[in-house]
Amino acid sequence: MNVQSVLDCDDIKAITGYQRPADAARCLREQGVVVFNGRRGPWTTIDLINKAGGIEAIPRTELSPSDIL
Repeated sequence: MNVQSVLDCDDIKAITGYQRPADAARCLREQGVVVFNGRRGPWTTIDLINKAGGIEAIPRTELSPSDIL
C-alpha cells in the first residue's frame, strides 16, 4: 500500500460532506467501508472504499508467454 492510497480525516470529511470526524466515519461505515480510528482522526484507504463498492483489486502476477499470445 502506498501513502497516496491512504485517506485521512480531512479527505473523509471532504468525501462525505460531514464536518465532524465521527459523523464522516459513521457515514462510510454505514456503507460498508472499513474505517480506522487514528490519533489524528479516522482514516481509510481507497482500496477499502473500492472493496465496499464491489471493486476488488486484481493481484499482479507475472505474465507467461502463453498469456501474451
